[in-house]
Amino acid sequence: MNEQNFLLYAQQILDYGIIGTLALMSVVTFWLFIERMMFYRTVKIEDYKHRDELDIELTNNIGVLSAIGTNAPYVGLLGTVLGIMITFYTLGSVGQVDAKEIMMGLALALKATAMGLVVAMPAIVFYTIALRKVEKILAKFDIFNSEVH
Repeated sequence: MNEQNFLLYAQQILDYGIIGTLALMSVVTFWLFIERMMFYRTVKIEDYKHRDELDIELTNNIGVLSAIGTNAPYVGLLGTVLGIMITFYTLGSVGQVDAKEIMMGLALALKATAMGLVVAMPAIVFYTIALRKVEKILAKFDIFNSEVH
C-alpha cells in the first residue's frame, strides 16, 4: 500500500468510522429516549408490590443515555486527533506548507468534535428528562402506597 492510499484509507476511517459511530450513538439515543417515554406513559404503579421492582423497570436502559452523553465528546475528540494527525502527516510528506491546506485539514478534523458534542448534548438532556420522570413515578408510587396502608 503506497502512502497516498494509506492517507485516503485513514481519511475514510475517520469519516466512516468515527462519524458513523457518532451517528449510531445518536440513533440509539433517540430510540432509547422514545422507548422510555412510551414505557413511562404505560406504567401502572398499582401493578408493582415493591418499590425496587418498579425502580428496576423504570431505570432500565437509561444508563445507556448517560454513557452516550458522557462518551460521545471523547469519540469526537478521537476523530479530531486522528484528523489532525492525518493533516500533519500529509503536509510532512508533501514537504511544503500551504496555509489553505492546513486550515482545510484542521476544519475537517474538527467536524468530529462538533459531531461528538451534537450527539452528547441531547443525550444528556434526554437522560435528565428520563431521570426526572423516574423520580416522579417513584414519588407517586410512594404516595399511593402510603394512602393504601
